[in-house]
Amino acid sequence: METFFFPFTSTISKFGFLAIWVMFLISSTSFTSTEAYDALDPEGNITIKWDVMSWTPDGYVAVVTMYNFQKYRHIQSPGWTMGWKWAKKEVIWSMVGGQTTEQGDCSKYKGNTPHCCKKDPTVVDLLPGTPYNQQIANCCRGGVLNSWVQDPSTAASSFQISVGAAGTTNKTVRVPRNFTLMAPGPGYTCGPAKVGRPTQFVTSDSRRTTQAMMTWNVTCTYSQFLAQRTPTCCVSLSSFYNDTIVGCPTCACGCQNRNSSESGGGCVEPDMPHLESVVFPPTTKQGTVLPPLMQCSSHMCPIRVHWHVKQNYKEYWRVKISITNFNYRMNYTQWNLVVQHPNLDNITQIFSFNYKPLSPYAGLNDTAMLWGVKFFNDFLSEAGPLGNVQSEILFRKDKSAFTFEKGWAFPRRIYFNGDNCVMPPPDSYPFLPNSGFRRAVSFAAAALSVLVFFA
Repeated sequence: METFFFPFTSTISKFGFLAIWVMFLISSTSFTSTEAYDALDPEGNITIKWDVMSWTPDGYVAVVTMYNFQKYRHIQSPGWTMGWKWAKKEVIWSMVGGQTTEQGDCSKYKGNTPHCCKKDPTVVDLLPGTPYNQQIANCCRGGVLNSWVQDPSTAASSFQISVGAAGTTNKTVRVPRNFTLMAPGPGYTCGPAKVGRPTQFVTSDSRRTTQAMMTWNVTCTYSQFLAQRTPTCCVSLSSFYNDTIVGCPTCACGCQNRNSSESGGGCVEPDMPHLESVVFPPTTKQGTVLPPLMQCSSHMCPIRVHWHVKQNYKEYWRVKISITNFNYRMNYTQWNLVVQHPNLDNITQIFSFNYKPLSPYAGLNDTAMLWGVKFFNDFLSEAGPLGNVQSEILFRKDKSAFTFEKGWAFPRRIYFNGDNCVMPPPDSYPFLPNSGFRRAVSFAAAALSVLVFFA
């Protein structure tokens, strides 16, 4: 009996270990794939559309357009960088509205030299001020791409490309592979190019429709985990009914470089002498991208969002929102804030910010997008006296739900530029003073003192 029991137990243990290992692998892959899913913008993505407009003797001319279909996530300076790998031995003869970062080895070509001969070209947008004969529509903004909600008119970017050593018909053209998108750093994962129905174009007088010879699309999705292993923002809280100011959690964005103040990154105290020479060392070459340099703080986050419950009225209540930049080497253009709170379905007035509700699901309106007013506060300057923007929001009370108890007046979640900010733990929120509790304590203290006196 003993000789049967032990081998059987060993077999079960092996199968159990194998099952646990398989489940771990499945959960790991599930975690990686769901990181790109955004519950507030479930269909948000960047779509690259490649339209072949005409054929040439050895290839084709195409217009490549990048559409930002994300509600609140945008691409800021220094802009996007797009790459791919050619399926055959294609070259780029010329480009309009964009350029490759490297030409590659074109030594085998005599006479006309291609714009790029690399197997895996990398393309960037042209800068504002580019001569008109080198521009096409939706180009030349330095790679800056707005979000769909903030400004749909600047949520697309295009360039024209003339491809040689390629197919000259729909059957002989091969779509590029391994598309990449940097915006400006990592975070986006692009799927394979899929040939679809040719894009149709309507003339300005709406009397004629033309179409591309061939069209393929590439979909790229964003993952905050891939973009940044540590958070990039945090939230602090305060209220008029409690003197406690709840700061950002300690080391919310990591404290690895907290003691460093070299030009390589880290943090510096705001009152340190010769601060400007530390932020921008005199020996720095023009065009060099310096690593982030933070103002030293307990949280070490580049961005802090402060939510202050300011006033209480009979039918309304007021909140003040302040956004502070702690990064000495980063300005935020076209910044935005996404806030979740149950009373956001009843905003009466918002001061000095733009506002639009985000309703990813029918019947649920607890999410709002806020961003700066153009030429007023849409530019968040680097750390320092000008490195903050603020606004106030007036809410109408929903009498069936409104309360100051249990932290109800504070946001459920906040995103800055599409990245989830670290919230303080709920048990640390400023609490509403309980007068009944205080009276009970006072009465108990008085009774105890009487007993002590008579004893």
